[in-house]
Amino acid sequence: MQRESGTVKNTLPGDGKQWFVMRDLTRSNAKMPAYKMLAGKGIRCFTPMVSKLFVRNGKHERKSVPFMHDLLFVYDTRNVLDPIVARVDTFQYRYLRNTNRQPMTVRDDDMERFIRVIESVDSPRFYRADEISPEMYRHRIRIVGGPLNGYEGHLLSVRGSKVKRLLVELPALLAASVEVEPEYIQLL
Repeated sequence: MQRESGTVKNTLPGDGKQWFVMRDLTRSNAKMPAYKMLAGKGIRCFTPMVSKLFVRNGKHERKSVPFMHDLLFVYDTRNVLDPIVARVDTFQYRYLRNTNRQPMTVRDDDMERFIRVIESVDSPRFYRADEISPEMYRHRIRIVGGPLNGYEGHLLSVRGSKVKRLLVELPALLAASVEVEPEYIQLL
């Protein structure tokens, strides 16, 4: 426990914070999308970013934009997020199906692993859950050495590609593949 200006703040791992799966219903060209709004409030959030080329006033410029504009992951408590969701119409929880409005969450370990893999490479490729077919899964592998040492996953098989890629998933939500050097791959 840590005391901050007269209040007690729990700083232990069980502080109630968790990764919530959220929706951002703003337009894709909005000046203040949810991930920027949350960052301005000091709330940790993650949205997979991709680089896209835009033409503006006849000039080409490259910008980082969310892979899926309406998908973001927010790490905080319901007590912090509920007032924001109530105040901002375009910011919502994603709910589990067939439940009484139970918000979707991702386990801390899974989310931290996913973020670490994404941030370890320059050009990850993202896939929606419906884009991954059983034929794309090849062998179960472990990475031995390099920046992804110890990670386990599936070797992604894409027709015509000679590059070896590790598939990392957040089940039923999103998957990413990152290039790995063949000498780091150990078949399981």
